[in-house]
Amino acid sequence: MFMCCAIMELKTLYELLFFITFISISYAMSPLFFNKYGGGFMGIPHLQHNMTTPPAQWIKQRLDHFNHVDTRTWKQRYFVNDTFFNYSDASAPVFLMIGGEGKANPLWMVTGSWIEYAEHFGALCVMLEHRYYGTSHPTEDMSVKNMVYLNSEQALADLAHFRHYMTEKMGLSQNKWIAFGGSYPGSLAAWFRLKYPHMVDGAVATSGPLLAKVNFLEYLEVVQNALESTVPGCTEAIQQAVQSIEQNIKTAAGRSSIKDLFKLCDEIDVDKENDMQNLFSTLAGNFEGVVQYNKDNREFEGVSDANITITVICDMMLDQKLGPSLQRFAAVNNLLLQVHNETCRDFTYEKMIKEMQNVTWDLVGGVGGRQWTYQTCTEFGWYQSSDFLHHPFGHNFPLDFWTKQCADIFGPKYNIEVLNNSVSRTNEDYGGFGIKVTKVVFANGSIDPWHRMSVISDLGPEAKAIFINGTAHCANMYPSKEDDPKELKDAREQIKNIIAEWLEG
Repeated sequence: MFMCCAIMELKTLYELLFFITFISISYAMSPLFFNKYGGGFMGIPHLQHNMTTPPAQWIKQRLDHFNHVDTRTWKQRYFVNDTFFNYSDASAPVFLMIGGEGKANPLWMVTGSWIEYAEHFGALCVMLEHRYYGTSHPTEDMSVKNMVYLNSEQALADLAHFRHYMTEKMGLSQNKWIAFGGSYPGSLAAWFRLKYPHMVDGAVATSGPLLAKVNFLEYLEVVQNALESTVPGCTEAIQQAVQSIEQNIKTAAGRSSIKDLFKLCDEIDVDKENDMQNLFSTLAGNFEGVVQYNKDNREFEGVSDANITITVICDMMLDQKLGPSLQRFAAVNNLLLQVHNETCRDFTYEKMIKEMQNVTWDLVGGVGGRQWTYQTCTEFGWYQSSDFLHHPFGHNFPLDFWTKQCADIFGPKYNIEVLNNSVSRTNEDYGGFGIKVTKVVFANGSIDPWHRMSVISDLGPEAKAIFINGTAHCANMYPSKEDDPKELKDAREQIKNIIAEWLEG
C-alpha cells in the first residue's frame, strides 16, 4: 500500500494496493489510496465555498546539491499562506509542510490540523513540493540516468535551500520554523531536524517510517490483527476465500469462474507466475488499503472510498446472504471497483511493468508511481510481501515478487544486492530506530501498518512518541471533527502543546 499521507492529489495507480509507500504529507497521505507502489499518501481535502487556495510560486534549486561543479538548476513549486501571520512579530513561527511522493495539493494550504495550529500560533504556512513529483521536474524526463538525482538526501537539501531562500525573501531570520510531514514526508520531517538542526526548531513526524527494510512482512501482521480485533471471524473467512481461489485456478473451468466473479480484465494463465503473484497481491490490497486508512476523516476530501471501513468489509465477509466466502471476497473487490469507477480488475504483470517504465512527465509521472518505486529500489525497500506466517491472504506474493520489479522496471543492475546495500546505507545515514534527535514528536496510529517501521515510544525527553489507539495512517493530520475519538482529539492537543513548548523555549 502506498504510504502517502499528505498533501497530494492522488488517483489510484493500479488499485488500492501495495504500499510501499506512504506519503507523508507529501501529498501526504498517500494517497489517499492503497497503491501498489506507494506508501501511505494523505489525501485531498475538500474545498469549502469560502476557501481560496494560494497560487503556486517557484524557487530555483540546484540539480545536485552535493556536486558544486555541477551548476545545473531547475524550478521547484511551493505555496504560501500568510493569513494568520504578523510580519512584524519576530515571535510568530513559520510552519513548513513537506511534500512527498505525489503532487502537492494547495487545498492543504487552507485546511488540516496544521492550519488549525497555524491559526492558534499566528504562523506563516509554506509547503514545498518534492523534487520529481507533481510539477517539480528537475530533468527533461524520468529516464534511469536522470533518476539518480531523486533521493531523500537531495530532498532534504532542497528543504534547506528553500528555508534559506524564504528567510531572505520574507525577512524571517528571527522566526522559528516547525516542520510537518505525514508518511514519507513524516520521515523527511524527522530527518530534516536530524540533518539540519540549525534550520528547523521542531518537527511533527506523522506516520513516518524511520527504519528502511527490504521485506516489510510486518505490514500484513498489522492488517491481520486489525481485521480480526475489529470483527472476529473476518480473517478466517478471508483465508477460506483465498484457499478457494487457489483451488479454482487449477482447472480451466475454475479459472473462468474466478475471472467472471472478480471482474478480471484478462484471462488467468497459471503458467505466468508473475501474473498469479500480482493477482493475489492485488486482492490482498483491497483489504490492506481499507485498514491503512480506516476512519481517517478522508471524507472531507471527497475520497470515494472513505466510508468503506474495516467493519464494512468484514461484515461483508461474514454475511452469508452474499454466498460462500469466495463470493463475499469477490463482493468486496467489486464494491471497490464500483466506488473507483473501474469496470474490471487489472492484474497482469506485463501491463504494470510497462506503465512503470514510462519516462515521460504525463499523468502517471504526476502521480508518482515510477518515482516512488525508484526510491524504494534505491533507498527504502518496504515491500509488503506475504512472507509473514500468520495472515489470511496466502503466501503467493513473496519478497521476490517485489524485488524483481526493480530490475524489470529500471534495468538488471537494480538487483537484490544493490537493494540490500541501499537499505543498509539509508539506516546508517539516518539511524533507523536509533535516530538521535531532539524536538521531534512522532505520531502514529495503532491501525496503521506503517507504525511498525516508526517510533512508538519516547526516545528521550525531547523526542516524544504519541501512539494513537484505534487510528489509521496520518489520521491526526486531517481536519478535526466533533465525533473524532477521544484518543485522536487528545493526540492533536498534545502535539499543539509540544509545539508551544518548542516556540517558548
